[in-house]
Amino acid sequence: MTDVASGIQIQRGLGASRLAVPSVGGTVSIFTKAAEIDPGASVAHTLGNDGYNKTAITYSSGKNANGWASSFLLSYWEGDGYVYNTAGEGWTYFGAVGYEPEGSAHALNFSFLGAGQWHHQRDVWVSIRDFQNFGEAGIDQRWNSNGGTLNGEEFSMRRNFYNKPLATFNWDWDINESLKLATSLYGSAGRGGGTGPRGNNFRNGDMDILPYRKDLTSHYLEGGRGPRDADGFIDFDAIVALNKSTTDPYTGDISAFQGSLIGSNGFKVDGVNRAVLVRRASMNSHDWIGGISNLEFEDDNFKASIGIDVRNYKGYHYRVLNDLMGLDGYYSTGNKNSAGQIIETLIEASPFQDTGIRGPKIDYYNIGYVGWYGLNSLVEYKNETFTAVLQAGGSNQTYQREDLFDQPSLPLSEKVAVGGGYIKGGANLNLDSRSNVFFNAGLISRQPNFDAVFPNYANIKNNDIQNEQITSVELGYGYLGADVRVNVNVYSTTWGNRFVSRSLTNAQGVDGFAQFRDIDVRHNGIEVEGDYRPTNALKLSGMLSVGDWRYTKDFEAELFDDNQESIGTGTLYTKDAKVGDAAQFVAYTAADYKLGDVVSLDLGYRFVDGLYADYSITDSDFTESDNKGALKLPSYGLLDAGVTGRFNLFGKDASLRVNVNNVLNTTYIAESNSNIHATADSQTWNGVDTRNYVWFGFGRTWNASLKYEF
Repeated sequence: MTDVASGIQIQRGLGASRLAVPSVGGTVSIFTKAAEIDPGASVAHTLGNDGYNKTAITYSSGKNANGWASSFLLSYWEGDGYVYNTAGEGWTYFGAVGYEPEGSAHALNFSFLGAGQWHHQRDVWVSIRDFQNFGEAGIDQRWNSNGGTLNGEEFSMRRNFYNKPLATFNWDWDINESLKLATSLYGSAGRGGGTGPRGNNFRNGDMDILPYRKDLTSHYLEGGRGPRDADGFIDFDAIVALNKSTTDPYTGDISAFQGSLIGSNGFKVDGVNRAVLVRRASMNSHDWIGGISNLEFEDDNFKASIGIDVRNYKGYHYRVLNDLMGLDGYYSTGNKNSAGQIIETLIEASPFQDTGIRGPKIDYYNIGYVGWYGLNSLVEYKNETFTAVLQAGGSNQTYQREDLFDQPSLPLSEKVAVGGGYIKGGANLNLDSRSNVFFNAGLISRQPNFDAVFPNYANIKNNDIQNEQITSVELGYGYLGADVRVNVNVYSTTWGNRFVSRSLTNAQGVDGFAQFRDIDVRHNGIEVEGDYRPTNALKLSGMLSVGDWRYTKDFEAELFDDNQESIGTGTLYTKDAKVGDAAQFVAYTAADYKLGDVVSLDLGYRFVDGLYADYSITDSDFTESDNKGALKLPSYGLLDAGVTGRFNLFGKDASLRVNVNNVLNTTYIAESNSNIHATADSQTWNGVDTRNYVWFGFGRTWNASLKYEF
């Protein structure tokens, strides 16, 4: 998105977005490029660690005498990835045409943008001792237990691929000096998904590459299961050979496949082999159209607006075959409307190829329909010392689920409508020319997500649908001096009745989903940020964030396997436990120094503490009422540096930028997906039990970019 953005704004808290369903914890506003008024072109090339290469070309025609202007961008990137076996590549494309005749009250702009990409993944959580036992000596942050080779090239069971083109038409009309109408219509057709394993390969120890309820140290080094080379990477050629050598010729009734080598996930008669491994692709595609229109009146000290937000979303969720790994076909029994069929049609794991939306599918196939209809309003009063804003809105959200595989008796659910709304506001008082105080507060009744309306992957609606209830309040103080700027704010946000659906594909042996019900979380904290300019050449800046984020009660969870079948329920005892996966103490300081008009240097240091483990439903301490709470991870500090040079090249402007991240090559845990507390008998790393499944943060990385404008 940075390629096609003219500006990016990040707001913590409720924000002032005018949407049918407002944001809660924060808002990221990305302002995409429009047709540029001034003519020009540029070419930029970026190099980075691990084979990263990116080239971007832009061109703008400028605005002609008739009011027309156009701009275009095309970029391509490729790289091997910092983590082993995470190569990828992608294209970014953007085009805009604008029309604004001189003296006209109307401005029109049409834009089309997107970014198709594929990349291999590291989705299987790795234990600390796996990081120690595989890869380079010590902790090798790059280790990836998914990685391997096939036919001498990098190969992985896990590849993500997606392309989401977005077309937008904007119309701005200055009706008169006080009245303006802004309208935006948009449409998007996202296509893609992710690949993964399919088949009961765990039944054959020679091809069992995926740990079940254990890490790779136990599974491969101690258990000796699965074909891996001396460095621990998967030998996919061996899997292809095993698929062929252990599968008998098909003898069933489907004559076209007589004598073929057929695999399956569960079917095991007529020579069909279920102890195989193939690569499937799980698709999450969508069609999305909508429109936002806002009428705004402004006169003297008052501003008022009213707007509508209308959206329609259709999501396609299904699986297809991507690679038969040496077999001739796959016997699918996932469609309950069929006795079973053999499929040989393969779909490329590519963002620009057919994603199989009209072809044969396996395992599951369902469609979700969601509609938004919202009305929002704003009233603002402003004078030289005081500003007050009040926003309110209401919305209606409709849900409907269609299942073409698993529910033949009820293929289409009823349409469910749920109302919601919000009221939020704030005020700012300038104490003098340099100081101000402000407050914001809001109450949101937010419709639940789709899985809460139709839980358990069924077409039967939830009879106990509850809106999420969010309350938030924020108080702050600001100071703006000649050389100093300081902002301080304290906040408290409670988010209740949440329903969360999360995919689980980790070394705990779960490849499926978990649904968590009736979650309540409270976020309290204080934030300080500021900067100081002791000279025109030097700028010092800093930030401090201290939070106390906790669950306020216990909640229910249900686990599903990759066939979307329920395999258990339970209570997670999280009352008063710290929220995991986000640091609750962060301090940052930075310095920017200009060496004349040509070179500038920047240095930044970030210290992180109060980072707690996330939980894993399959073995977490939180399944017991008497637990030790969330596991606290070691604190760490990271130093980043950069240099920018601006100069003249062939009579035109050019710039060179070099970034080095984690200059000191610090080794640190960025996330943990397990909650194993160390005991006296534990093997530990920095006080953390090495059986925990974690992501280590990246070590030292770098990139350098040269841009030439003409």
